[in-house]
Amino acid sequence: MIRFNVAPVIDQGIEYMEAAIRGSKTCGDGPFTKKCQEWIIQKTAATQALLTTSGTQALEMAAILAEIKDGDEVILPSFTFSSTANAFVMRGAKLVFVDIRPDTKNIDETLIEEAITDKTKVIVAVHYAGVGCEMDTILEIASRHGLIVVEDAAQGVMSTYKGKALGSMGDFGCFSFHETKNYSMGEGGAVLVKDPAKAEEAEIIREKGTDRSRFLRGQVDKYSWVTMGSSFLPSDVNAAYLYAQLEIADQINENRLASWNAYYEQLADLQQRGLIHLPVIPQECRHNAHMFYVVTEGLEQRTALIRHLKENDILAVFHYVPLHSAPAGRKYGRFHGKDRVTTKISESLVRLPMYYDLEADQIRYICEKIHEFYK
Repeated sequence: MIRFNVAPVIDQGIEYMEAAIRGSKTCGDGPFTKKCQEWIIQKTAATQALLTTSGTQALEMAAILAEIKDGDEVILPSFTFSSTANAFVMRGAKLVFVDIRPDTKNIDETLIEEAITDKTKVIVAVHYAGVGCEMDTILEIASRHGLIVVEDAAQGVMSTYKGKALGSMGDFGCFSFHETKNYSMGEGGAVLVKDPAKAEEAEIIREKGTDRSRFLRGQVDKYSWVTMGSSFLPSDVNAAYLYAQLEIADQINENRLASWNAYYEQLADLQQRGLIHLPVIPQECRHNAHMFYVVTEGLEQRTALIRHLKENDILAVFHYVPLHSAPAGRKYGRFHGKDRVTTKISESLVRLPMYYDLEADQIRYICEKIHEFYK
């Protein structure tokens, strides 16, 4: 069976994990955690980057830092994972879903402004498949209306928009290092902060609401409970596993891009014949090959294609069920405007196997079986 995902395992990572276990600090904010954070800051030019126990908790920290309260409204796409919505619902926000673009599957920036009310507090830009949203437009709208921008860049590590790292352009950015992501620590994430004043606040929230980090740096003679917070710190053992991958991030990125390009080249004829649609990468975006997908003509064909691939020992999967159609989505939010694209894409998109060191022969076999299906 060709698996859908295989988490990256680097030999150096095993050595680093052993070093972390044998070291003096296996809990949060150990030496490997700091190395990972320094790498993220260097790659993204963020003011602050803090590892978290998950991408979900990075989003939850962003919601706290955005000072979301009961009655605030948050604009976001429905075509995303529940964590994007939960982070704000947990703070009492009302969700306002808008439609996505048919090309990138990102939030349709032309629909955002009409969804803004006097209760709107945040716009969430979800960078689907590691392809950047139209950030210039989103940031300009936010600036005119005095809104906060949170980038859900869970899939976007190493991707850029007009040369700027995804996650670094909004007020807050959120990465995921889940096992399904390009770089993994099993479960993990990071929150990126632009405003230096908010950077220190983020550090306090992440440390159970205390100024312990300032104490450890010698900035205060004792630490105390300063504000609300939680334990968002991952183990340094997890960070050690991740850091080995970040050391060869370019190698992993190039390997995935080669696989992505091989898929595109071998399936391009099916797109030319109008049988499927392939991913679209805008000129201003550099993506990270987080996923490769095909868009079929609809639910029936999508189901049949997944079944055909499984019968040939290939595990392909569909993706998000629109949040606005889910029970919690109906309870906590509303869809603004018409759903012209979201549900259609949800019912027709198929994700193909994609991971570091996916073999060229495996890609060729997968593409052959897709061609076989469309015969």
